[in-house]
Amino acid sequence: MTQTLAQTLFKSADKLRKNIDAAEYKHIVLGLVFLKYISDSFQAIFERVQNDGGDTEDKDEYLAHNAFFVPPKARWGYIMENAKQSNIGSLLDAAMQTIEQENPSLKGVLPKVYAKENLDSICLGGLIDLLSNLSLSGEGGGKTAQSSDILGHIFEYFLGEFALSEGKKGGQFYTPKSVVELLITMLEPYKGRVFDPCCGSGGMFVQSELFVQSHQGSIDDISIYGQESNQTTWRLAKMNLAIRQIDSSQVKWNSEGSFLNDAHKDLKADFVIANPPFNDSDYSGELLKQDGRWKFGIPPATNANYAWIQHFLYHLAPKGVAGFVLAKGSLTSNTATEGEIRKNLIESNLIDCIVNLPAKLFLNTQIPASLWFIRRSKTNKEILFIDARNCGELINRKNRILTHEDIQKISQTYHAWRKAQNPQDGDSKNPVSHTDSPLCHAEALAEESQSIKSKQDSKSLESLPPYSDIKGFCKSASLQEVAALGYTLTPGRFVGLEENEQDFDFEAEFTRLKEELQSQMQEEEALNQRILANLALVEK
Repeated sequence: MTQTLAQTLFKSADKLRKNIDAAEYKHIVLGLVFLKYISDSFQAIFERVQNDGGDTEDKDEYLAHNAFFVPPKARWGYIMENAKQSNIGSLLDAAMQTIEQENPSLKGVLPKVYAKENLDSICLGGLIDLLSNLSLSGEGGGKTAQSSDILGHIFEYFLGEFALSEGKKGGQFYTPKSVVELLITMLEPYKGRVFDPCCGSGGMFVQSELFVQSHQGSIDDISIYGQESNQTTWRLAKMNLAIRQIDSSQVKWNSEGSFLNDAHKDLKADFVIANPPFNDSDYSGELLKQDGRWKFGIPPATNANYAWIQHFLYHLAPKGVAGFVLAKGSLTSNTATEGEIRKNLIESNLIDCIVNLPAKLFLNTQIPASLWFIRRSKTNKEILFIDARNCGELINRKNRILTHEDIQKISQTYHAWRKAQNPQDGDSKNPVSHTDSPLCHAEALAEESQSIKSKQDSKSLESLPPYSDIKGFCKSASLQEVAALGYTLTPGRFVGLEENEQDFDFEAEFTRLKEELQSQMQEEEALNQRILANLALVEK
């Protein structure tokens, strides 16, 4: 298989890593990718202003074009000229510092780690050469748009690869792309306010933007709000969004986190998309027992799962919908007040859909996971259960991804069900597709093929067959059915077994295996006798 530009770059960059830990190296590499992006964007405007006879050092010129102002000694040309100097690390740290000084929105965001003793100048020079040789020319869209597309994709790809390299720690800042895509295709955030109160490196926002763009919508139709308690991760998010030209002014950081210091207290979002920490026991629950967000019951102080659910609900607009990841145990748990809260959520008709996910999707935990979808304006008294445990494919021994086909199957099942339950909503009139921004002109044919596939997916969604339950995969259950099973939400209890599993004849299979074992034992005995006979001949 032909390696993509991003894959080739990452492998080349990883060779230069030597003995530097992946957790540290990602800031070095991603900082350079970001510097290359803002410098390219600046240079494109610089040339335009120069051709028009304007003042190329007037910061307002760049602000008007939604570009960052880059001081002379921070521009990529200057960095490239000095890439082989022994003090290149100090020059890069100074460049990051001056960029922050000239652009207040980047204050405290950029890494200043390049002058560290464990990072030699040869490694830095090699990384600069790698990015300098990156071709940003291509037909259509202009150099600036092409630079944003290429470097945005590279930034996102590198985040995922570094997360894989870090393993469990990587899961703290990165939600697997296929899980994010599934959430986005099911929620369809075309227009409105998108909120992620535990936003990590901003992947939910990036995929929301790509979703809107793939449907010829305007990114200006959505506004994003986020919060992150880890400052290092927040910096990654700010760079990730800036490189996609997404306004991140409402993506906030504070060390207390969303429960103790809600940065968007008055926000009522149209979409909440999140992957909160699983089974978090350290969320200061003891200090929040009288909190106004707990409308459906006080969550236990030892587990934040049901605190997160109620936090999401608190921030949902009257017609808002939320999609989020939770540990599978939340579907059945009765610890402290959890069972009662779940019952109240179900009886309030807020739960729209539950998806049981396959194992090995997440980097930071082997805990089984599920997707929850809750909807404020829900009128139908049904819950859709989808059991996707058999979906996905392994990419290595430890990690699995959901394929494009898996995402289409699950999301189209949901939209077909929504259409059947709420025909007046026109839920399925919005086509679902997956298109990534083009990487470079050399990859145009591959991207065009993907685009054609996406259009085919869109057409298939517009003509979805009527929803019907599928044994072993999906089931639309009434609230009465859910109540009859003790208000548990495990999809497997509702969808049942696949037909071929139900038709499994245990006695016949047991008899077959027993006969096969007996035959093998008899063969083994015969071989042992022959070996003994041969040994006896040798002794004679």
